[in-house]
Amino acid sequence: MENPNPPLQIMIVEDEPKLGQLLVDYLQAAGYATRWLTNGREVVPAVHEQQPALILLDLMLPGCDGLTICRELRRFTDVPIMMVTAKIEEIDRLLGLEIGADDYICKPYSPREVVARVKAILRRCYRPLEQGEEERLLHIDEPRFQASYSGHILDLTPAEFRLLKTLASQPGNVFSREQLLNNLYDDYRVVTDRTIDSHIKNLRRKLELIDGEKAFIRSVYGVGYRWEAEPCRLINGLA
Repeated sequence: MENPNPPLQIMIVEDEPKLGQLLVDYLQAAGYATRWLTNGREVVPAVHEQQPALILLDLMLPGCDGLTICRELRRFTDVPIMMVTAKIEEIDRLLGLEIGADDYICKPYSPREVVARVKAILRRCYRPLEQGEEERLLHIDEPRFQASYSGHILDLTPAEFRLLKTLASQPGNVFSREQLLNNLYDDYRVVTDRTIDSHIKNLRRKLELIDGEKAFIRSVYGVGYRWEAEPCRLINGLA
């Protein structure tokens, strides 16, 4: 009989055999399923094939490094990513988080601490919804390029959809105009900062048509913008 509540799968990307096996053992003992990859080039295709609940991503890997992998993953998924690396310089730590990593732990580490951090991230990202909360959620359906709030479909342009997805993926975090521009167009066209302001204005207007009393997007003077409402629920096309 199929388990109605299968364990969450953690993808481990680690080329050191002893460390990889250690993480497999500790995470499975904690009740998680695991998938262990040793080459960086395998990661993106594997996530396209089956998205895990969380990725433990080593920084130094054969085939493709962790930062490049993280950037590529953030083009199509918000799966939680925890960087695991021997690089302890502050610039590496900041860069890892700036490109979309959710957490960062340095070697040598305690595998118990890794498991504790994994649990903390998963609690934050996959907590059960309270009664009535589903109605207030922003739903983002990436395969269909479609977003809805409180059950109302938002009529968005591709640029507005990408902008909304970026902002809502990290509620409370301030994104600079440059960061938002980097996620706006696939063809890396040259545009001005005012392009972001124009898209934000249009996006606010469309959201306020659904709920005119809620402040969805807040301007942070001299810095950029942040999402003020509830986090989004990502639909990966499998549900």
